[in-house]
This record gives sequence, C-alpha cells and structure tokens, in this order.
Amino acid sequence: MSERAIILAPLGRDSQIALMMLNEAGFDGVITQDLIGLCFELQQGAGLLLISSEALLSGELEPLLELIEQQPAWSDLPIVLMTYHGGPEQNPASRFGPQLGNVTFLERPFHPVTLISLVTTALRGRRRQYEARDRLIDLSQSELRLQNTLETLEQQVEERTAQLRHNEEALRQSQKMEAVGQLTGGIAHDFNNMLTGIIGSLELLRRRLARGRVEDLDSLIDLGVTSANRAAGLTHRLLAFSRRQSLDSKPVEMNTLVVSMGELLQRSINESIQLDMQLSEPLWVAEADPNQLESALLNLVINARDAMAAGGKLVVKTCNQHLDAGFTAAHSNLDPGDYVVLSVTDTGCGMPQSTINRAFDPFFTTKPIGQGTGLGLSMIYGFSKQSRGHVAIDSEVGKGTTVSLYLPRFGGDVPQDKPVDVPHAPFAQNGETVLIVEDDPAVRVLVSTVLSDLGYAFVEAGDADSAVPILDSAQRIDLLISDVGLPGMNGRQLAEIGRQYRPDLKVLFITGYAEHAAVRGGFLDPGMQMITKPFTFDLLTAKVREMIRV
Repeated sequence: MSERAIILAPLGRDSQIALMMLNEAGFDGVITQDLIGLCFELQQGAGLLLISSEALLSGELEPLLELIEQQPAWSDLPIVLMTYHGGPEQNPASRFGPQLGNVTFLERPFHPVTLISLVTTALRGRRRQYEARDRLIDLSQSELRLQNTLETLEQQVEERTAQLRHNEEALRQSQKMEAVGQLTGGIAHDFNNMLTGIIGSLELLRRRLARGRVEDLDSLIDLGVTSANRAAGLTHRLLAFSRRQSLDSKPVEMNTLVVSMGELLQRSINESIQLDMQLSEPLWVAEADPNQLESALLNLVINARDAMAAGGKLVVKTCNQHLDAGFTAAHSNLDPGDYVVLSVTDTGCGMPQSTINRAFDPFFTTKPIGQGTGLGLSMIYGFSKQSRGHVAIDSEVGKGTTVSLYLPRFGGDVPQDKPVDVPHAPFAQNGETVLIVEDDPAVRVLVSTVLSDLGYAFVEAGDADSAVPILDSAQRIDLLISDVGLPGMNGRQLAEIGRQYRPDLKVLFITGYAEHAAVRGGFLDPGMQMITKPFTFDLLTAKVREMIRV
C-alpha cells in the first residue's frame, strides 16, 4: 500500500495501459474513476500518483489539494502528470503544478521505458521519505526514552535530596538534643550546688534558732545570700545567652566606659600580663546596655587572662567600622551600617577551629573542672545578638585570640544633661499607697512586708483581673508595682488600662523574664520603670521612693 501507484485517467485506455506497464515492471497499482475515488485510495496509502491532465479539469480539486497540504513534514508525495505534446494551450491543467507540489510531467504518447524510469525515480524518492519518517520516529522514541530517563534521574535526585535533608535535619536535631542535654546537665549541676548552700543555710538557721543559739548567724545568712546571688547570676547569663534578658539600651561612650573599668580590669589580671588600651579617637557613640557591656568586657578580659598562664600582652581596643551588605548578608540579625567595635586580644595559647566552632555553646569550656561555667562567651553571644550586633572570634594556636564585639552606632542625639541625685525620704509620707500585683504569693508577701516596714499603705492583687476594679475605684494609688508575666492579661496591658482610669499613674514593673520586655526602650513609656528579679530590697525601696517623689 505504501508504494503502490494510484492511477486516474478517465478517458480512453491510458489507465489500463499504464497499469499493465507497471505490473510488468513489478510495481503495484490501482485505477480510480474520479478524484473522489483517488482521494479515498490516497488516504489508504500511496507511493505516487499517476494522473492525466484532463482528470484535473473534470472535478473538484479542493479535497486533493487539502490532502497534499496536510502531509506530514517528512512526506512530499510524487505526482506524475500525463500531458499532451504542446504548450499551455494543449495542457490547461499544467497550471495546477505549483499547487500539487512534487510534480513530474510525462507527455503522451509515452514509451514504457520512460514511464517505468519516472516511476522508479519517484518511488526511490518516496522510500527515502519513508526512511526519514522512520528515523524521525526513532529519534522521537529516543527523545521520549531520554525524557523518561531524565525524569527518572530528576526523581532520583529529588528523592536523594529529600533523604539528605532528612538526614541533615536528623543530625541537627541530634545536635540540638546534645546541646540541650549539655545545657540541662550544666544547669542542674550548678543549681544543685547553689540550692544546697541556700537550703543548708536556712536549715542550720532553723536548728540554731530552735535551740536558742543566736550567735554567729550572720555567717549562715551570708552563705545563703551568696548562693542565691550565684543562682541569680547564672539565670541572668542564661537569659543573656537565649537573648531574653531585659536590656536597658542607651547611648554609650565606649571609651569612657572602658577607661572607667581600667582599675577593675587591672585587678582582674596578674602582674605577668601587660594591659594595653588602644582607644580610637574620635569614636562613635554606641547603643547598648552599659551594665551588660561592662559584664561582657570583664568576661573577655578574664578569658584572655586564663589563656596566658605564663603571662603575655592583653590589648583592649576600640574602633569605628562600617559593615557593608556583603558582610551582613551572612548574619541574619545584622543590618548594613556603622558599628562601634570593642575587641580584646591576648597572646595566649589560641584555639583550634574545632574549639572556635563550639566556643559560644552554653556550658562548653576548655578550663579544668570547677574553674569555668562555660557561660561567659555564650552570654556575650546572646547580648550581642539581642543588641542587634555581632561577635566574632579570630584565633591561631600558639599565637593568641581576638574576640571582637560589634555594637550598632547610636542614631539619635546624645543627651547632655546628667541626672541630679534628689534625696528621698526613707519612709512613706502622707498615707502614700502602693498597688502590688504579683501572682507569686511569696514575692507578693515579701514586697508588701518591706513597703509596710517603710510606712507605705498597700493593696494586693494576685492577677490583672483583680487589679482592674481597684484601679477603677476611688482608692488612693501613688504607684503601681506589677509583675510583667501575669496569668491572663499581662502587666503591660494592665498598665495601659490603669492609665485610662488614672492618666498620671506611675508604674514599676518587676520581671524575671518577659519576652516583650527584652528591650526596655520599646516597652516603657514615660513614668514607667523596670527592675529585674531577683532584686535587693534596697533597690526596690529606692525605686519606690524615687518614683513616688518625682
């Protein structure tokens, strides 16, 4: 079917003669009576068409031209058009040649050899078209197989990537659990020691008082207070590491702060270590919590001292530095801009990369057991991140270590007026009253007892809901003391409601941990202050007197 000749010559015996010649030469053919029959046979398959010119004038050519137009890209059907000897006048159908495409003209009468030669040539070209079709099919199948292979590879890559991510996540989770275990173990060890000092001191006090022995109680009280203060310090370092401590950020003249600590730093190192302060001038004003910055500097100096057991040189340096986007892109909390840098450099033993990688981990220390908590650098790390800064370690084994603390440059106007100390009366006057809102009964009792001893009247509430009716009443209230982390409505929300009833209400917040109070500048409005648990009663009473008298 694919190589047969379809013959259309309706007049005379041309079709029978042509078919006979083809059969004698070994070619198949079929005779059709009109263009409709030719189109039908053509749809079944053909190697070439053998058409007389008068057949093109005897019917509608559109179906045949549409079939030729719709041939696939590889096909160019050969057509032998039988004409008469002479020009266009004798063969008006020759004008259809361009529309038919691959046309060869054969003048009648024709010799059998000429016909067979034309048919042989046409079929040879047709076979090449079939070969091209087969190659296209093979290429298409190869492309399909390649596409399937690529899809399979992509799927394998996706599965492998997913597996690697799963393994990475499992490793990260394992590392987190190891860090949590190390953190928990370190906390439990230190707190158990501190609780032993507190509980033991209280138990001995109870026994001696029960026996009527009141001498030498101060040493037991001092022991308990010291242990409690150590526990408070550990809690503050943990909050610093987790970036949850309450920071009182303000403009800091870094050089002034470092100079003021010079004597303390000198006492913290031994005579074999030379302290060199290299303070740049002029230096930008930094924005940070000065108390936390002092603690960070002291920690860095002590670490540097411990790294120089045989003595050496310790350099405390300040400088200005602009961090561009290329540097800050690697640190999620850093913005490009100006920073004030405080660095501490020692000439000690240095650290290998494996130690640098873990230097900021909580409770990780290279010091002998009992000589380090492992919270110094982790506290500095948390403080720097919470202050929108950065901390970096540069160290080489045998040559020393540099720890650099980057703090953002203060962007506002630096206040010039220094606060003036105003003497406050030690006791309450004129019936001054304090509203105490604290959910912990022990803390509430202690605060109310201290204020009562100073002559203040007080009203107590265990939560914000109980405090709102008091604020909405005619009760005199000179100061609201409230915990931040109350159950239900928190202390900050209570203060907002309180100021709706009493616009001039003064508020002193006390907090052990409050996420939204981490940066005081964005938490406190005018007429509000904050102290952090655990606090001394001297600090509490001083704040109460200061706020009521202002």
